[in-house]
Order: sequence, then C-alpha cells, then structure tokens
Amino acid sequence: MPSVFSSGLQSALYLLIIRLIVALIALPIHECAHGYAAYRMGDYTAKRQGRLTLNPLAHFDPIGTVAIILFGFGWAKPVPINPLNFDNPKRGMMLSSLAGPLSNIGLAFISMVLYKLSYIPSGMGISGAFLSTVQTFLLYMISINITLGVFNLIPIPPLDGSRIATFFLPQRIYFKIMQYENIIFIGLMVALWFGILDGPISFVSNTVTGILDFATRPIDWLTALFMIRF
Repeated sequence: MPSVFSSGLQSALYLLIIRLIVALIALPIHECAHGYAAYRMGDYTAKRQGRLTLNPLAHFDPIGTVAIILFGFGWAKPVPINPLNFDNPKRGMMLSSLAGPLSNIGLAFISMVLYKLSYIPSGMGISGAFLSTVQTFLLYMISINITLGVFNLIPIPPLDGSRIATFFLPQRIYFKIMQYENIIFIGLMVALWFGILDGPISFVSNTVTGILDFATRPIDWLTALFMIRF
C-alpha cells in the first residue's frame, strides 16, 4: 500500500510540475502579446512599465496561476493598455485584447506540430523516459493553451472577451456592465469552483482541438511516411 501511495503521489507531482511549467510559458506569452499588439498600434504603456517581456515574474498573478494549474484555465496580471493612445480606441482595444487568446491558439498549433513530429523517433525505434516526458509536456501545452485561449474569449469582465465586446457594444451599455465588474468577477470565481463553465469551455476547446488537428494533418502523413520507411 505505501508503495502504491508513493507512486501515485510521484505521478501527481510530476504532472503538477509540467502544468506549472506550461503556465509559466503560456501566461507570459499571452500577456506579452497584448502589450506588443498595443505597442504596434501606438500605445507604449506596457513597454514603459516593463511588461513587454516573457519573464513570468512580470506577469505573475497568484490566483490566476493556481487556477490554470488546477482547472486548466486562468489568467495573469493584466497588461496596462491606454486606449486613448490608439487612433481608433475601440478597434485598438479589440485587436490588443484578441492578441492574447490568439497567441495561445498559436502556441497550441506549434505544440501540436511538435507533438506529432515526436512520433517519428518512436517509429525509428527510439523511445525512453525523456521522449515520453516531452510528449506529455506537449500534450499539456496543447490542451492548456487552447483552454486558456477559449476561456479568455468569454465576453465577461475582466476577461479579454469583455474588451473585444466593446467593439460591438454601444459605449453606454459597456460602461454600465463595467460598473459591476467586481461582482461579475466573484460570480466567475464561483462558476469556476463549481464547474459551471466546464461543459461549454470543453465543447469549444474540443472544437478548436479538432480544427488544429485537421490543420496539422500533413504532419500525420509525414510521420506515417517515416514509420513505413523505417
């Protein structure tokens, strides 16, 4: 019994470390994408505050990081953006907000390509603990980045989707909603804790996964070709 318990604890710790590493990669890239998009459109606020960096400490939010480790979706400390620096504030806010989730989908796409390519060594008879760890890491990179991107597109404060919605909503309605941002945030935490959002997020995430799988289908053919050859 102790050996089974010890093995289970080691396995849980192993996966926890992998999820933490993924979070420390995905969250900084997500926030840096926001800041860089804003920077390219004329807002230097994030650059001046040192947020155009992939250093996880610059973007660390303890609650959001724990959420992504436990639930697979969460957030980092928001990058400051001043819409008054944009030629078109509504369009600028929408594009800079969209950059974060899109960066996660892009990371998931790259990770899926690498994951599929990782089976080429297996087809050549090369295997081992290192390759297995790499594949596990890439699987988490795919799933967590997709879920993170989808989660942040939910159009409720303080998520990116709420800022994207400003492009489509009349300003008076948007500011009315933002008056209740703190209450909505508490409601979001409750929904996360009780798993209310799990179903919708899983459905959309699975759909995005299917699209990326289809888009990387040529990698499957390449892998199959190597396996046949060797």
